[in-house]
Amino acid sequence: MPIALRPVSREEFDLVAHIQVEPDQVRFSGTVAQAFQEDEDGVDFHAILDGPRAVGFFKIDRLYHETYNFAQANELGLRAFMIDRNEQGKGYATAAVAAFKTYLPAHYPDRSAVVLTVNMQNPGAVRCYRKGGFADTGGIHPHGLAGPQYILRMALA
Repeated sequence: MPIALRPVSREEFDLVAHIQVEPDQVRFSGTVAQAFQEDEDGVDFHAILDGPRAVGFFKIDRLYHETYNFAQANELGLRAFMIDRNEQGKGYATAAVAAFKTYLPAHYPDRSAVVLTVNMQNPGAVRCYRKGGFADTGGIHPHGLAGPQYILRMALA
């Protein structure tokens, strides 16, 4: 599937504003509007594109290690990963995750890995991340907003 990933500036909200997940998925990913409303240091926005059309969105947290003690200072955090509900099931999520191996080092050359937490009650997301190249660390983050979460990591170097 020919997808592209690209950074999104705060001034480009219109590019990704239409992306919405199913209502029961909001507890896992939040919304694009929430991402733009939060003023978080060290967080960058990115779009998942099919041609010129944004089909997904995610945040990269450069200061993830300051919030989560299982992350190292040279690791990125993946947050708010979402595919528009009208585009789910088409392979965009797995393709985007697989593209992280080349995309993230190009934009963050000093980082060795990307880390995420994924809710145990979200088996589709767990499968997607593992299929895309994330490895289960064996760790559990017990304090997720929607319950306990697996800790996954993808080496970038």
